[in-house]
Amino acid sequence: MDAYESNRRDFLKKLGLIAGATALTATGLSEVTELITDNKKQYKLTPEQSKFMAMYEKWLDEFHAMAKFQKKDPDHLENNKKLVALSDEAAKWQKELIEHMKDENFARHFMIMSEKVTATI
Repeated sequence: MDAYESNRRDFLKKLGLIAGATALTATGLSEVTELITDNKKQYKLTPEQSKFMAMYEKWLDEFHAMAKFQKKDPDHLENNKKLVALSDEAAKWQKELIEHMKDENFARHFMIMSEKVTATI
């Protein structure tokens, strides 16, 4: 893997995980492993959290597709523009995410949902 490919992968990892990592830091949770538990268990969310997760899951699906495409064609300009736009979109709801992450059930649910993108990147 050349230096460009390594830097690109590092960028994508940071892009895909920045919201979750920031939220974890903001909540003062010291052990991420406590948040990632049996994904078969259902975590009850408030209606507001459920609405946020529906929006996030849609965003995550789109980001996941773009990240997979970029692995195949890292120089595709339109795809890269879409990835940047998705990152900008995530920045807009980062404060709301940080607030939701203070709830342990939400944080676990969020981390489980985010795992598929992490595996792709």
